[in-house]
Amino acid sequence: MENRGEENKKIISFTDLVAWQEGHKLVLMIYKLTKSFPKEEMFGLTSQMRRAAVSITSNIAEGFSRQYYSEKAQFYSMAQGSNTELQNQLLIAKDVKYLDEKDFSVTAEQSMFVKKLVNGLIKKSKTIRDS
Repeated sequence: MENRGEENKKIISFTDLVAWQEGHKLVLMIYKLTKSFPKEEMFGLTSQMRRAAVSITSNIAEGFSRQYYSEKAQFYSMAQGSNTELQNQLLIAKDVKYLDEKDFSVTAEQSMFVKKLVNGLIKKSKTIRDS
């Protein structure tokens, strides 16, 4: 998963992974959206959504640093779990009218894009055998 348009760029850091970059965009989107949630949700849905979003990129970063591909796949799978948790919370936020349809759609679409990118990391990790 290399940067778009930079096919030959070597991946040195987790921040070079497109999955992490797009996940980071998702984190920023979630922080911006949840700023407008009711104050009584600060320790409820707001906190849960922020934690789930941050967990996605944190698990991508941790997986990147793991030596064995089986460990990488495990952390990337945890990132997927956090993403699914966030998707559920987005639906709840929409249904209780904290998000309008447009904000929900844009954010849900970004979440699905991140899911596809992380799936790619998982598949790659599973196809490379540990030494």
